This record gives sequence, C-alpha cells and structure tokens, in this order.
Amino acid sequence: MADVPSDRGFWAALLKRVRRATRGRQDAEDLLHAAYVRLERYRATNKVENPAAFLVRAAVNIGVDKHRHERHVVDEPVGVGALDFADPKRLPDEVLAARERLRRVTHGLAQLPPRTREVFLMHRLDGLRYREIADRLGISQSAVEKHIAKAALFLTEWTEGW
Repeated sequence: MADVPSDRGFWAALLKRVRRATRGRQDAEDLLHAAYVRLERYRATNKVENPAAFLVRAAVNIGVDKHRHERHVVDEPVGVGALDFADPKRLPDEVLAARERLRRVTHGLAQLPPRTREVFLMHRLDGLRYREIADRLGISQSAVEKHIAKAALFLTEWTEGW
C-alpha cells in the first residue's frame, strides 16, 4: 500500500484518532485492524483518496456495528437455551386477533385509490425502493412518497384500536 505510511508514528496517530472517535474503546487496535482489512478489500475495486480518513471512519463504523450486535445478544445461563418452556404455537385468541387485524387491513387496502394501493404494495410487499417504483410506474419519486404517506396514514387511522 504505497499511499499508507508504514511508520509507527502514522499508525500511533491513527490509533489515537480511532480511540478518540470511539470514546476510548479498549478494542481500538482491533477496530483499526478490521478497518485496514476493509480498506484493502474496498481498494481492490475502488480508488480511495484519503486512506487515513477511510481507516478512521471504517473503524468507527465497525465499532458501532459491534456495539449494536453486543446490545442485542442475550446472556443465558448454560443449558437454559436448550429447554423449551414455552409452547411455540400461538394461543387461539392470539390467532383470532391476528386474523381479525389482517381482515381489517385487507379491507382498508381495498378502500385506497388503485394507484395508491399499487404503490404501497410495491413498496411494502415487493420491497421496492421509491426510485424503483417511480421508474416502473413513470411517476416522480415525490409522487411515490406521497402515495405511500397517504396509504400509511389511512391504514393507521383505519386500524385504530386494533
């Protein structure tokens, strides 16, 4: 890597920036190492104007990702995860309530104007992005946003109390 210095001073300064940006995380060296690996992978297909800034930003992003992941990991006592205390089947009243909500939403969808319903379903069911919907239907992205907002507001009010 010709444009990333190999001297200790450069890396010490980078490590200091990563520690400051990650509020003194103890694993700052690991984050910087992972960022270096990410930089090498990225540079295989892209040009990087400022590798030092890339390394710091990537290290911070990796730290954020690790923090989010650690926040969602639940510590269980050994052996508890293997036991099934809860019945995986839903209770009959839960199933009935879910069916009723689905019926109500389906009826609400039928109340929407056809274009609004089409746009909303393309986004929610097909997983298309606003730009993709706009391109497919030949409308502006702003129009797509308005259709989705209109549908979401209507369905929220329609299903109020369910």
